[in-house]
Amino acid sequence: MTTVRKGASVPSDKLERVVVAVTGASGAIYAVRFVKACLDLGLRVDLVPSDYGKRLLIEECELNLKTEAVEAWLDRKYGEQRRPGVLEVHNPHDLGDGIASGSQRWDAMVVVPCSMKTLSGIAHGSATNLIERSADVTLKENRPLVLVPRECPLNMIHLENMTRAARAGALIVPAMPAFYFKPRGLEDLADFIAGRILSLLGQPHALYEPWEG
Repeated sequence: MTTVRKGASVPSDKLERVVVAVTGASGAIYAVRFVKACLDLGLRVDLVPSDYGKRLLIEECELNLKTEAVEAWLDRKYGEQRRPGVLEVHNPHDLGDGIASGSQRWDAMVVVPCSMKTLSGIAHGSATNLIERSADVTLKENRPLVLVPRECPLNMIHLENMTRAARAGALIVPAMPAFYFKPRGLEDLADFIAGRILSLLGQPHALYEPWEG
């Protein structure tokens, strides 16, 4: 009989610091809208973009992390405003980084979007880079790990890796936005996914109107 570990949860008054990884699956808008939501809520964000995640941000959002800070890009894209959160960008190849150790405290980790390569690494405990290692630490320390896969169609390897990660305690949130709240554009759809992640982490938000029945 296979033991399924229940995903960890965080009380809403405890969510202060979130590790956010961005990998090379299409869907950079999900990442930037989630990061924006976290900063708007005053959370600390430790951003870990993979090499292909950086390329994704350039190609899909025109955000080049080598030449522009995320906060400056948000101001340019959405207008200057006060965002009480704090953001730090980490090198995905630095396995000596603080967030590679469970002795450093963060409340949750989100991989958005999550490529099938990264999913495989997490599901099998490879820990070959900072994203995989931080995810491994998140699971072993019984902290919430949210994976947002973005792939279509899915083959059996993908499905088995999602199952394996879920059994280890990860929460799988496919990039499948709803339409009952009548979205007006792509950013509304991305906000729905960002909101679902925040809800799973126990964080109140106003990114979309909940279903009333």
